[in-house]
Amino acid sequence: MFAAACGGRAGTATTSPPTTVAPVIGPGTTAPPPPPAPTTTQPSGPLLGLAADTVARTLRNPVFLTAPRGDARLFVLEKAGTIRIITEDGVLDEPFLDITDLVGSDALEQGLLGMAFHPDYGSSGRFFLYYTNLDGDTRLAEYRVSADPDIADPSSAKVLLLAAQPGIAHNGGMLLFGADGYLYVSLGDGGGASDEFGNAQDPGTLLGGILRLDVDGGDPFAIPPDNPFIADASAAPHTWVFGLRNPWRFDIDAASGLAYIADVGQDEWEEVSVVPVADVAGANFGWPIAEGDDCYRADACDTTGMIAPVISYPHSEGCSIIGGFVYRGAAIPELQGHYFYGDWCGQWVRSFRYQDGEAVDTRDWTADFGQIGQVQSFGVGGDGEMYIVTQGGFVLKIVPVR
Repeated sequence: MFAAACGGRAGTATTSPPTTVAPVIGPGTTAPPPPPAPTTTQPSGPLLGLAADTVARTLRNPVFLTAPRGDARLFVLEKAGTIRIITEDGVLDEPFLDITDLVGSDALEQGLLGMAFHPDYGSSGRFFLYYTNLDGDTRLAEYRVSADPDIADPSSAKVLLLAAQPGIAHNGGMLLFGADGYLYVSLGDGGGASDEFGNAQDPGTLLGGILRLDVDGGDPFAIPPDNPFIADASAAPHTWVFGLRNPWRFDIDAASGLAYIADVGQDEWEEVSVVPVADVAGANFGWPIAEGDDCYRADACDTTGMIAPVISYPHSEGCSIIGGFVYRGAAIPELQGHYFYGDWCGQWVRSFRYQDGEAVDTRDWTADFGQIGQVQSFGVGGDGEMYIVTQGGFVLKIVPVR
């Protein structure tokens, strides 16, 4: 993320994205209907390429975009601790929520980093935030919307989890509900070079992996009974997978049952792993024993049983992978099932389709999108269409060119 701990390398200068303005469809409601399945109607013509249309350009260091299912509004997280709503009329003046007084955001990789709406948000108004507090530690908190659908209730805050952070980097920050109804939470290894705090290979810590929580089954939450380490006294029962350096963004694709985990590299390699959700519980992704497909620790490089990446690229092409999502929208049926990702330093966007254990149909969309600046994150709207947010304050919608 940002320079998401890209081995200490500095990012490149931010450039201006295209200026075409694309409206966002209609205002949302507190209880939207489920979105329709992507249509299979014939497109108006062959797909000639993609474009990145500007939806907003005045946000302050946006780091994520999301929306409840079926809701036409877009919710954008600003690093300092505000959540902004974008409608067809533009960015609303009043933030959905402002928790800047709770958020520590001085360091590059700190701030308000993740948000997930509960699957029944339309009726319950519940949503979840991931942020670093004023002490630099990770907080997972639950909030509810107020009687005004465009304003959250700050008094509803309930802290569910506090994870102490030994450093100021590698904070992870992704929140996502899986098809099983559980909340998945990514945390990095705690910062420092080469996993200096020794967290990634220790499932007994909350750091260096992805947690899996039942936010409906207990107070403040319960541990799912099939979590892999629930019966292991030496491990944290919250842990779903481990061996990750900084999984800033990941996706769980309900249509395929696959998880796409992008892990920010240290010295040489950025990587994406693709694993079946049903079979991966307890998996070790190898950091810091391996980085990409290469051994990282020459004195100890037994990778037996560890998950290898599907795609990796060297730091000659970028330095901080920004994981995205599998496209499941209706506007570009030709790209159904393609996973999009980018690089913060390289300022590019690429995609691939996963088939039979390999990445196929790989594409680089740099020529299509032009100079969009430093990609901070991807996001998906309530209708399944995909967006890009950049450090320069832009929200860009990925649209077909026909």
